[in-house]
Amino acid sequence: MNLKLFKRYSIIVGIIFANIFIDQFAKYIVRTNIRESELIPIMGKFLILTRIENSGAFLSLGDSLPPFIKTILLSVLPCLVILAGLSFIFIKTNLSGLLVTALCFILGGGIANLYDRIVLGSVTDFFHMDFVIFQTGIFNLADVSIMIGMATILFDSYLNTGRETIGPIT
Repeated sequence: MNLKLFKRYSIIVGIIFANIFIDQFAKYIVRTNIRESELIPIMGKFLILTRIENSGAFLSLGDSLPPFIKTILLSVLPCLVILAGLSFIFIKTNLSGLLVTALCFILGGGIANLYDRIVLGSVTDFFHMDFVIFQTGIFNLADVSIMIGMATILFDSYLNTGRETIGPIT
């Protein structure tokens, strides 16, 4: 393996692991210091720290599915998508740095939440925001990583409008 490729792979792995570590560290602090459903105002009513254990997906969707279906949809399928995403960023060496970074954020957040779901049986969520005209669901830093990654992909797409960035579709 040449040095340039090694450096690229190291950066990819570093960004993914940084996202996982930061999320897992925050969840550890929340799990050890905040009781379930306790409400702690951080910035008035705008940002509230709380703790819920979410055994479903986004906004607890899928929580009441039969166990086999739930395992397929919330653990097996995400594992396959993460493996496909990892393969994609390691194989496609012509992606922009911004796009690779965005994908690393998405994969890191996805892996962090998948780890919780598989190892702990639920995902720890702890942030709630109230924007007066609407409120968010309760979320965690892995969710923030995924959203930052998605926003970055949109930004990268805007920057590269009209230019080929991934390669021709054959």
